[in-house]
Amino acid sequence: MTVNSLPVRTEIPVRTDTETPPRRSRRLLRPGAGRQHHAGPLAYVLLAVMAILSIFPLYWTMVAASTDNTRVSQSPPPFLPGPNLFSNLARAWDEAAMGKAMINSTIVAGVIALSTVMFATLAGFAFAKLRFKGRNILLMLVIGTMMVPPQLGVVPLFMMMSELGLAQQLPAVIFPTLVSAVGVFFMRQYLSEALPDELVEAGRVDGAHSLRIFWSIVLPVARPAMAVLFMITFVHAWNDFFWPFVVLDMTNPTVPVALTQLSAGYVRDQSLIMAGALLGTLPLLAMFIVFGRQIVSGIMAGAVKG
Repeated sequence: MTVNSLPVRTEIPVRTDTETPPRRSRRLLRPGAGRQHHAGPLAYVLLAVMAILSIFPLYWTMVAASTDNTRVSQSPPPFLPGPNLFSNLARAWDEAAMGKAMINSTIVAGVIALSTVMFATLAGFAFAKLRFKGRNILLMLVIGTMMVPPQLGVVPLFMMMSELGLAQQLPAVIFPTLVSAVGVFFMRQYLSEALPDELVEAGRVDGAHSLRIFWSIVLPVARPAMAVLFMITFVHAWNDFFWPFVVLDMTNPTVPVALTQLSAGYVRDQSLIMAGALLGTLPLLAMFIVFGRQIVSGIMAGAVKG
């Protein structure tokens, strides 16, 4: 028996709306993008060791400044602070004339740091973005001065300061170090990477001259590097001993020169010397505590691109 089956037509529903279904947005992520990296226990151990090694010289200075000379000379030396910190600080302040020395060091270091930052930024912008004849030769000459030991120029520089009548005065310390080759090279390298050529060309198109471009475009871009250069130059000028010791006397000293008065005796009082060194370090620590966060945040802001 044959059963004839009729074909069954199946209709496929057709979409009548003209709307296209939304597509899934695919985000192309770089390998490791958005991933949070967590430090392991070994990283924390290494950071703790480095922090202890960095803080230990300052801690030892405070310990030695808080005891007497006999206790410091013992073996093993003390590792805990003693009761004589404030008395030793008062003695070092009076015997080394630290008040006047700190004022002189603040003036010298501040003027040198400000002038170095301004002149180095100007020269770095010129070497990085301006086109002029002899640019590479001048840059090589600036870098070449970094290879000359400063001790070689002490005698002619002292004779020059004497002829100008500046010996034993603060300008004799300031004028030879108004700008440094290291600062010029540092700012040139930073501006070469951080300052796009399109910004400079846009300023040219708008009719701005070089000084206008420097003031309105270069300075905002170079601010993080300028902060770092100011900090480094200030600390270096504050701690400089050789040239101020040559050109100044004990009546008008900077802090490193004044500290030599504490070791002038036949028997050196190590606790008194350490107290003077601690006094000379406190202004630098205070400045770093106040401005350290701004400097670090400026560095991080300048490092982020795109």
